[in-house]
Amino acid sequence: MAEAKQLAVAVRSGSGKGAARSVRREGRIPGVIYGGGEPPQPISLDHKTLNHLIYQGKFLTTIFEIDVDGTKQRAIPRDYQLDVVKDTPLHVDFLRLKPGTRIRVDVPVHFANHEAAPGLKRGGSLNIVRHTVQMLVPADNIPGALIADLTGLDFNDSLHISAIKLPEGCTPTIRDRDFTVVTLAPPSARAEEAATPAAGAAAAAPGAAAPAAGAAAPAAAAPAGAKAAPAKDEKKK
Repeated sequence: MAEAKQLAVAVRSGSGKGAARSVRREGRIPGVIYGGGEPPQPISLDHKTLNHLIYQGKFLTTIFEIDVDGTKQRAIPRDYQLDVVKDTPLHVDFLRLKPGTRIRVDVPVHFANHEAAPGLKRGGSLNIVRHTVQMLVPADNIPGALIADLTGLDFNDSLHISAIKLPEGCTPTIRDRDFTVVTLAPPSARAEEAATPAAGAAAAAPGAAAPAAGAAAPAAAAPAGAKAAPAKDEKKK
């Protein structure tokens, strides 16, 4: 069973935007605990505590044992809102976890054994198609990451989800195809991308098509039937 973090919250009275603003003025963040066959429970959390939990990472995959005024219940964060200017928390939702519960989570993908990939040794680059994989997992066994082994990966090779060992009881939400997680591109692909803008810049550079030193500039041909312009000192008759 996954170890739960302890989190103390307070029961929140009232609802709506006015009540939420009042809670924030007190230095706390409004939230709610829902699911598990029980009514939603409005709560409030300390602003500094919640801000730290969010920005330390893995917040949405961390199980908490929430103490609601002395009553404890296991829950996992499902969503949170941030201020668009200050990037500080405005609201948070928790989902109650009952025994046997399975939940959807985005599990990060970590890549191992770079040194054992021949394509990387020869200058190739990884094209990561999926940084995370959405999975159905037991609430008490949420994996911290999926490990993608790059051993033997060469130019133009792909690594699919079927090649990654999944934790027990965990399945991807996409089941109808063996989707790609990462590919390995040869170095020529990057070289061509870099050469194209460089060639365009050289062509547009001042003096790129300048004539050789000492060469006279070609005179513009006068149109047929045109009269020569009079000299400056010629008087009009």
